[in-house]
Amino acid sequence: MKLWEKGIPTDKQIEHFTVGNDRELDLVLAKYDALGSIAHAKMLGQIGLLTQTETDSLVVALNEIIADVEKGNFKIEDSFEDVHSKIEYLLTVKLGDAGKKIHTARSRNDQVLVDVNLYLKDAVKELKEQVKTLFDLMMESAEKHQNVLLPGYTHLQIAMPSSFGMWFSAYAETLIDDITMLNAALKVVDQNPLGSAAGYGSSFPINRTFTTKELGFETLKYNSVAAQMSRGKSEKTVAFAMSSVAATLAKFSMDVCLYMSQNFDFIGLPSHLTTGSSIMPHKKNPDVFELIRGKCNKIQALPYEITLITNNLPSGYHRDFQLLKEGLFPAIQNLKACLDIAIFSIKDIKVKDNILADKKYDYLFTVDTLNEMVVAGMPFRDAYKAVAEELEAGNYQSPKETKHTHEGSINNLCLLEIKTKMKNAY
Repeated sequence: MKLWEKGIPTDKQIEHFTVGNDRELDLVLAKYDALGSIAHAKMLGQIGLLTQTETDSLVVALNEIIADVEKGNFKIEDSFEDVHSKIEYLLTVKLGDAGKKIHTARSRNDQVLVDVNLYLKDAVKELKEQVKTLFDLMMESAEKHQNVLLPGYTHLQIAMPSSFGMWFSAYAETLIDDITMLNAALKVVDQNPLGSAAGYGSSFPINRTFTTKELGFETLKYNSVAAQMSRGKSEKTVAFAMSSVAATLAKFSMDVCLYMSQNFDFIGLPSHLTTGSSIMPHKKNPDVFELIRGKCNKIQALPYEITLITNNLPSGYHRDFQLLKEGLFPAIQNLKACLDIAIFSIKDIKVKDNILADKKYDYLFTVDTLNEMVVAGMPFRDAYKAVAEELEAGNYQSPKETKHTHEGSINNLCLLEIKTKMKNAY
């Protein structure tokens, strides 16, 4: 069934090409399409385009469709182009003329806009919850291991002393920035485009404020052309927020892979978080974190894919927008899966003690040594040269103690302040 069918058959090859895998992707939107239709039906009833009986029967039928979706019973067969045509067909079969009236004052253009916005609202909220859970676990690990020292690296060369408390809380605080990005994305998608029709409004006396409240949107996307132009921009905004989360996860996963290798040996992973080799019996591979890294790096490409699909399109609807679902919908599921497995795994990361007992880490404290000389009255550059000469002569004695007191340093991690910062951001 095609909503635009006029009795002229469509070439099967053209239909296959234009529909693509839209039916499968639209299953994600089915619940939201029904919710949008409920609000639309109630609004049509309010302005007199549906009788109360028609409105009530449509609402009941649409709620039944939602129940089928939630049970996994909703299907979009090959005879339908998309979720919109399948739901209208079901309503028409069940209710007759009342079902035929559901598309009054509406286009698939604004229908898919409201579906996507409702879906993205829920997705972003779920991502926020997962990020907050991961933050809490990171902070627990930071508190537990705050006094366990860890070598810090720059250019992958031994640099200065750090700690596991600093390492875990660094990622925790970075997640606050990711929450800020998700909040910004939520603000963008929390606008109601319904009623913009094909992109230029309608001559029907519709009440868009009513559907805005009914659907729980924060505000209305007032200008009908602006509503249509939000397609692509909303997806890209969410993709950039997802990319921010993914970047944090990818970097953390890279650290885990590096730190558990025998050449670093800072942490250990239990057997259930590793895999083996088909040929080397000694191997314990961090496949979980390698896959988090790979999946999250792929997600970071998503905003640029969306940019290239939508770049330089003129205002108004274009079929190119259909392709946005192909990258975005699976990416949302992948990011959720990566967050889930990170949440599952982090508590089992085993931190190793006495890492700095190894002589190769003695030079971590050279900056602390020269700082003490400066405090004692020596000019910084002279102190720098003096320590360099000790190193060259092999006379350097490492203090093996940290005296960092400023905010955010090893001995003053500001964990309470970071928790407060997340509370305010969330």
